[in-house]
Amino acid sequence: MPRDRVMFGGKSISCRKGDITEAEAEAIVNAANNHLWMGSGVAGAIKRKGGQAIEDEAVRQGPIEIGEAVATGAGALKARFVIHAAVMGQDLRTNAGFIRKAAANSLKLADRLGLKSIAFPALGTGVGGFPVADCAEVMIGEAVEFLKKSNVLEEIVFVLFDDFSYDAFAQRLERFEDSTGQR
Repeated sequence: MPRDRVMFGGKSISCRKGDITEAEAEAIVNAANNHLWMGSGVAGAIKRKGGQAIEDEAVRQGPIEIGEAVATGAGALKARFVIHAAVMGQDLRTNAGFIRKAAANSLKLADRLGLKSIAFPALGTGVGGFPVADCAEVMIGEAVEFLKKSNVLEEIVFVLFDDFSYDAFAQRLERFEDSTGQR
């Protein structure tokens, strides 16, 4: 079984199987459309559990460019913030460039908010139809590069809903670990 956590420079990137709405992080990321409406998938789960106020606050900040991110309160969720990462437009399609930019802008926003931890789903792999293994490659790459430069953010967690997604992210994380020799 692949390792699900990598430590480097006092910071960590990890993978967990579960429900992102239950994540123990200061912010959770919503895989959003650029109008910030919260319908199904991760967005729907966040709205159901956290409350309508999350969507209301998000929509007031939109529309935004694909790849951008905005923060709202987290309503009834454990997290303090929901970061809405626009990985697709109204056509509900995405690509590696949109996912990379949305992940990077979510991380930058978390850093500006002074957060130590953030939890991501596999952006764009549900409604957006992007392949999970390719998403893992893009998102873990962004996470690694960002943590090398960040003086604030200390923990990035990828919370994956199913075994297939968890395995793809954990295997990619293990390849990162093997390439650095760090444990």
